[in-house]
Amino acid sequence: MAVAPAPKTSPYVGIFLAVVSVSWASIFITWSTSPAITIALYRLAMATAILAAVLGVRVLLGREVTLRRLPRRDMFLMAGIGAILATHFTLWISSLKVPQESIASSVVLVTSHPLMVGLVSHFVLKERLNKWMAVGIVVGFSGVIVIAFADYGPGGSLLYANTLAFLGGIMAGVYFLAGRRLRQRVALLDYALVVYACATAVLFLYAVVLEESLTPVGNPDTELLLFLALAVIPQIGGHTLYNWSLRWVPAPVVSLSLVGEPVGASLLAWAILNQIPTLGVGFGAGLALLGIYLTVYGQGTATRGILASRDVE
Repeated sequence: MAVAPAPKTSPYVGIFLAVVSVSWASIFITWSTSPAITIALYRLAMATAILAAVLGVRVLLGREVTLRRLPRRDMFLMAGIGAILATHFTLWISSLKVPQESIASSVVLVTSHPLMVGLVSHFVLKERLNKWMAVGIVVGFSGVIVIAFADYGPGGSLLYANTLAFLGGIMAGVYFLAGRRLRQRVALLDYALVVYACATAVLFLYAVVLEESLTPVGNPDTELLLFLALAVIPQIGGHTLYNWSLRWVPAPVVSLSLVGEPVGASLLAWAILNQIPTLGVGFGAGLALLGIYLTVYGQGTATRGILASRDVE
């Protein structure tokens, strides 16, 4: 088995850029007038088309196409991960479409899975957490809870919206845990292309079964531009970078880094949509950032061993 060299760019730089990219997702979704499943369908379909074009260029340049050699078992596993990703987007985007639901509440709750991911990684994947990582996960998750309570708001519709976002967060946790195992042996382009294509297919089925629109609702040019922005910035620039990071760092670090998204999304909502965060949200965001720092600090000594044990991509 070949030993992988350290990546030219730090995986933590990739995680930071991914957080900035995904923070824009809720803004684009809020601007769109299309239904949730329609938004998710076009987002994944456009991202799939872009990655397919990249693969096509590699073929024209005579580069090796490793996708052809993927075992059938891995293809089925990635299809399952694609279905999980489709369900995650359906639940989360639906929560944002509930009237009066704030971006802060929805994005915080959809990223409330780090504690679960950390525990599963510790007991199932045998990725032992040192004290700094354990404290970081608890502190970061506490910050998420503080933000959720501070910006909760009244009404049954908000409870429904928050439940959708929380369930979307559970799907995100499963998505990252499953991806971590596959990303140790599947190249990034192959993984992202298959997962996104399968997610697109599942979303198409959701749209047909639930009788959602298969075409943009509202101004077609504006909607298609928003869908393209979602595909390029948060999907490829965000989620694909996360998938790259999964190969190099433990799942709890990648998952916990997602709590940076509520901070970025809340700041963007404040500046662009005039959704002003409360003091409670600010306090919770501080706890979340502290949790990220403690977890990454505690994980730093393990990174060198991980970098030296991965297969060549």
